[in-house]
Amino acid sequence: MPSVVQAVCDSGPLIALFDRSDGSHERCRAALAEFRGVFVTSWPVLTETFHFLDRPMGRALLWDFVLSDVVRVEEVSKSDLSRMRGLMEQYADLPMDFADASLVVLAERLRIVRIFTLDRRGFTVFRPRHAEAFEIFP
Repeated sequence: MPSVVQAVCDSGPLIALFDRSDGSHERCRAALAEFRGVFVTSWPVLTETFHFLDRPMGRALLWDFVLSDVVRVEEVSKSDLSRMRGLMEQYADLPMDFADASLVVLAERLRIVRIFTLDRRGFTVFRPRHAEAFEIFP
């Protein structure tokens, strides 16, 4: 049985997907349509996304997406927190926020190298332990 393609998913593309006025809306829709796999995200990313989606329709669409088979929400465990803290200290000059640190930790745990993000400034610099760099899209 072939393994399922996975990519960690950041808040930027989620906001763009569900806010038509976002300048990256069409680019993220096209990337979503092309992606044949499962997105993995975290509760900190979803918290950030719901915060920035200020329209009820956008939030409803995000709920539909979260409850679909296209995305899996992974827990950040207590044992992940020290690694997240270390990452946030290591990349404090960018800075790395809590949601970004959660994605790096999930990527490391699940050995995922692809990331669906608009944050090229951060994720071209952030280095997961299991890869030289993230493969960023769109």
